[in-house]
Parts: sequence; structure tokens; C-alpha cells
Amino acid sequence: MDFSGKNKIKEKVIYLDYQSTTPCDERVVEAMLPYFVHNFANANSEHILGKYVAETIDKIRADIAEMLGVVSQEIIFTSGATEANNIALQGSVRYLIDHYPKTKRVITIATEHKSVLETVQNLQSIGADPFILPVQSDGLIDPDSLKAALQVPTILVSVMAANNETGVIQNIPYLSALSHEYGALFHCDLSQACGKVSEKIQLRSWGIDLASISGHKIYGPKGIGILYVKRKPRVRVEPLFYGGYQERGIRSGTLPVPLIVGLGKAFSLFQNEGNEEIRRLASYKRFLINELQARIPQVKINGSIEYALSNCVNLQFPEVKALDLLARIPHLCLSTGSACNHVSMPSYVLQSMGLSEQEVLSSIRLSFGRMTTKQEVVETVHDLYSAWYDVRKGT
Repeated sequence: MDFSGKNKIKEKVIYLDYQSTTPCDERVVEAMLPYFVHNFANANSEHILGKYVAETIDKIRADIAEMLGVVSQEIIFTSGATEANNIALQGSVRYLIDHYPKTKRVITIATEHKSVLETVQNLQSIGADPFILPVQSDGLIDPDSLKAALQVPTILVSVMAANNETGVIQNIPYLSALSHEYGALFHCDLSQACGKVSEKIQLRSWGIDLASISGHKIYGPKGIGILYVKRKPRVRVEPLFYGGYQERGIRSGTLPVPLIVGLGKAFSLFQNEGNEEIRRLASYKRFLINELQARIPQVKINGSIEYALSNCVNLQFPEVKALDLLARIPHLCLSTGSACNHVSMPSYVLQSMGLSEQEVLSSIRLSFGRMTTKQEVVETVHDLYSAWYDVRKGT
């Protein structure tokens, strides 16, 4: 990967942390540039430049909605998935508790992203009853445990489609149907699934009432995301802040036009090229796992092997600590968990799956992306093995 500019990194770097963030595709940047300098108007302005920008946003909103199997009025632009998660959870639960005070339970799972887990736990301050559902050793939910939790009248269930640390994919259509059977709304954080699963994401047919998507996970810019709010039957969401009627009053503020243009371009690129990219990254993942296990047979995969993203794997390296391993290979950009957690904190995701502290501390996440080459994967296998051997031998 090339690094340009005054602070160029001299040493060759291999970036395998695409679950954390992706670089902007150059075609995304190219699409955005005119909207910084030339087509810069406020989309709410009545003059000709404002109307042109508003029409551009309307077209992008409609295109994204069509790709997701919904209508454009259901797409709300936000600053990212964290904000979308907060609006979805806080906004819907506040409304429902005000109007149906006897129903208080809000269910999520122990391996959710912190922006969901901490938000759900904080809903206790407005009278909600948070319930954190455990996962099995493979990271999947046992549907019977969700069914048991739903015996208590429930406002909402929130389950992420794909985990950010393990890549484990949940059966969202089934879980949403089960939640609806008991009268609960269903929210899904799609940040890690969008752009990484070959099956076309169809929000309505999947039974999702509220969903969150992040632009920077799909080679779009940072600072832009999507909140999906179903209209029929209508899901009510109270805004978190006020000061305008942009985005149906759900998310006030001047629309960041260049970022929306970039997000639209990122969606378009995946629609046209995504399936081939997924197949290529799946082959890299198989190669890396097979080659590492041939050299280190004790290497274990954390999480489901069958139900997982094609570009991500979380591995245990026996008899070494992950941080010691990473210190030997600073040119490999890997991680020990979510970038949203402090580096010194053991992964709560892996702990929730029943791994021991030693197993958690010996685990590393690798994730491939659009710019990854086969040669980089070959070099990663070699360098990981060499580092593991050196750390284990104390050399």
C-alpha cells in the first residue's frame, strides 16, 4: 500500500484491518471533489445551485433505497453508524415508552458493537429494561434463548448482521420474524455486512424496521452513514437533537453534500463489482487459513466457520500473546479487536463467546479488502509465522 505526502511511511506496510475502516476508493474521491468547490450550495437553498444539489441528493437517496429494497423516504443520512444506532435505539424506545409504558424490555446481544450495547444499557435511565442475550461459542445466537427472552413484553430487539471482530453472520430474516411474532421492533446494525455479503441486502423482505449503515466501511468517506426507518407500518422515532427539519426532522443539520455523493458512489461501485470482490477476498481468506494451519497446526479460528464474512478471520495463536506478536511485525496493520475499544482491554466479544483470558489475549483479527493483493497475503503468512516462531522461542 502506497503512502504519499510529507509524512510518508518509508517501510512497506500491508493493511489488513478493513473491518476497522477502508480507504476511500479513488473513484469515490473523484466523484466528491466537484461538490467541495463548484457544486457547494446548501441543499435547502431555493436558488438554482441549491436546487441542483437537492436534486443530486434525491437521486442518490433513491438509488441507495432501490439497492436496499426500500423507498427513498425511508433513508436518513447521518454522520455514521454510531449516530444511526443511537437515533434508532433512543428515538424509537423513547417514543414507545411514552406511549406504551407497560412494555419496557429492550434486547440485544453480548457481542454487539459498543454503540448499541452502551446505548441499550443507558436506556435504563428512561425506564427501559435492558436485556443482554448471550451467544454460543461460535458467536451465533441460539434462537431459543431469544424466544425465551421475548416471553417478557419487549419494545425492540437489536442484532448486528455481521460481527466486527469475528465476522460471524447472524440469521437476520429469522431473528426479525421471531421478534415480530412477539410484537417487538427489530433493529439491525448492518455496518459490517453491507458491501461484504454476496446475498443482496433487502431491508423490507428481511423484516428489518430500523437499520444502520456506515460509509467508511464500504470505501466511502468517513462522517457519513444511513439510518433506515420503515414507513409502512410506520416506525416512530424521536430526534436526539433539534434545529431544523432536514431528514424529516429526525436528523437536523445542513446536509454534507460531498459525503453523500461519496456514499452514493461507494454503493454504486459495490453493486457493479461487489460479487467478484467477495469471491476474490474469500480465496485470500482460505489461502491464509490453510497456509497458517499447515505451519502452525494449533492455530484456531474464533467464531463460526460456516456463517462468517468472506474477508475476515479472527485467529488464536498458541503459546504467545497477540501484542507480542504484533510488536514483531509493525509493518502488518492487524488488530486484536475492535478499533472502538481501548487497545489494552481484552476483547469482550471473544470473552462473551466463552474464550479464556489467555485465548483472548492470543487472538488477532485479520481482514482483507479491495486493495489487498495476493502477494500481500503470501507475505503476511510468512511474516506471521516467523514472528510467532521467534516470540515462542524467545528470540
